[in-house]
Amino acid sequence: MGRRILGRIAAAAFGFLLLLSSVHSFYLPGVAPRDFLQGDDLAVKVNKLSSTKTQLPYDFYFLNYCKPKNIKNVAENLGEVLRGDRIENSVYTFRMREEQSCTVACKVTLEEKDAKNFKEKIDDEYRANMILDNLPVAVIRQRRDGITSTTYEHGFRVGFIGNYAGSKEGKYFIHNHLSFRVMYHKDPETESARIVGFEVSPTSINHEFKEWDENNPKVTTCSPNTKNLIQGGMAPQEVVAGKDVVFSYDVTFKESNIKWASRWDTYLLMNDDQIHWFSIINSLMIVLFLSGMVAMIMMRTLYRDIANYNQLETQDEAQEETGWKLVHGDVFRAPINSGLLCVYVGTGVQIFGMTLVTMIFALLGFLSPSNRGGLMTAMVLLWVFMGLFAGYSSSRLYKMFKGTEWKRNTLKTAFMFPGILFAFFFVLNALIWGEKSSGAVPFGTMFALVCLWFGISVPLVFVGSYLGFKKPVIEDPVKTNKIPRQVPEQAWYMTPIFSVLIGGILPFGAVFIELFFILTSIWLNQFYYIFGFLFIVFLILIVTSAEITVVLCYFQLCSEDYHWWWRAYLTAGSSALYLFLYSAFYFFTKLEITKLVSGILYFGYMLIASYAFFVLTGTIGFYACFWFVRKIYSSVKID
Repeated sequence: MGRRILGRIAAAAFGFLLLLSSVHSFYLPGVAPRDFLQGDDLAVKVNKLSSTKTQLPYDFYFLNYCKPKNIKNVAENLGEVLRGDRIENSVYTFRMREEQSCTVACKVTLEEKDAKNFKEKIDDEYRANMILDNLPVAVIRQRRDGITSTTYEHGFRVGFIGNYAGSKEGKYFIHNHLSFRVMYHKDPETESARIVGFEVSPTSINHEFKEWDENNPKVTTCSPNTKNLIQGGMAPQEVVAGKDVVFSYDVTFKESNIKWASRWDTYLLMNDDQIHWFSIINSLMIVLFLSGMVAMIMMRTLYRDIANYNQLETQDEAQEETGWKLVHGDVFRAPINSGLLCVYVGTGVQIFGMTLVTMIFALLGFLSPSNRGGLMTAMVLLWVFMGLFAGYSSSRLYKMFKGTEWKRNTLKTAFMFPGILFAFFFVLNALIWGEKSSGAVPFGTMFALVCLWFGISVPLVFVGSYLGFKKPVIEDPVKTNKIPRQVPEQAWYMTPIFSVLIGGILPFGAVFIELFFILTSIWLNQFYYIFGFLFIVFLILIVTSAEITVVLCYFQLCSEDYHWWWRAYLTAGSSALYLFLYSAFYFFTKLEITKLVSGILYFGYMLIASYAFFVLTGTIGFYACFWFVRKIYSSVKID
């Protein structure tokens, strides 16, 4: 009967996955090299308008740019939609290795609303993003410190504010001319070439024309013979309502020695490896310090305690025992709200599995930046399928606590954490929707996420819970007394609040330097691809959380306080509090967000991240302490 039910649940989950694959594209796109011959068409795609000041992406055509007759959306995966990417076709078309000089794209008339939108986006320092052969457009940035090394910025600014012709007040000017440069690597044996770079230099030019012909547009400010358009005396294009704006572009091609496999290096050289190595060394120092403390406890104090306890022979000597052995009759007593603890531990296992597998995929190169949206898609799908382990670990712990309402426990495991996250996400998405941003998740994608949750994750949690309850109960190494022992008054440094807050400092200290780069990549529109460093830091986080919890748990038991279950979880989990405080510090020192909605979005998303970090580190600390307590009490003779 049980196998039949499991089979039906698994079939239903698989059916939901097939249904969703037809509704939404969840694949991780593979990026293969493309060979172009001279004269082949190259189509530039437009992406979103992004700003680090507002963190609200907009569709490229939110502004009155040149539009093709038929705007087509490129197939997107789940991760691209969640990140606010909207990739569409454009009027910018090239031919491989055929240069174009001052090609007119179109003429638009700025209405009052269009001029207002341009001015707002220039004020908020928005950047327009484009893509050619899956490479984002980059702008060469000149360093102010005099170093000649080349650095890049993602996308080009919509425009700028400046003075012209003696005006006292700053005026708004639009970048209406784009000078593209395409780098290619030529195959020495064939005539084919691969695109390895895509740069742009934006310029503002007040184009002039006598009579406008849509079929053969010409402007007097430049001609096909113009080699250098950016010359002195060119008036910039001001943003004025009712004025015509002509958009133009030119294209040059340059052969490069960069190979196709290394073409993303330009975008990934923004991070300094020396700082990452400093982060690793800093974290390793913390781990060595904690490992020394754990070794001292295990090798000297703990082994000496076990030897002394096992040598006690008379009853009088046994009555005089002190320390952690004294609470052997209560140390495995079920804690208050044991069901809630089981739910959080199961959820932590789910997050841990998702994080570990995602990092392994990233290390193997499956989630590189060229797989646009792949990282987010992988995290969502792995979270869904890790529901099996969440149900299993939660039910095994619940059975050990002699719980009887296993169905209620399973439902809480399946709905509590995702429900809280979905509620937060829904409110934040409503705020983004109110700002008419493309970052708002569409209703269809929201429905797909709910279907993934209810159609796959929830059934897998029930399957895992069923398998966990079929396993034999975890036996305690010592018997629990019927009457609980009174906990003596604790010293101030062993009070729950103080010890919990102290316990979170070292795990956070092991990761806070790498956390800076993660926040920078998320909120300052940069690529993060140093997953090797991140994986090492993640391993250090696991070791640090486990060791600090074991150390403080041992001190707690030695002071005859046997309420260690929740304390172990909160000790490592308190590092999330420091993560949130650091995110607030980062907000006020590194970001230039001024809008209320943008600030709410930042702290809302960081609160979600901190909550997930709390559940992850808390579960690591709990299982480390659980193993430690069972180990030491199974090593002594208890009469």
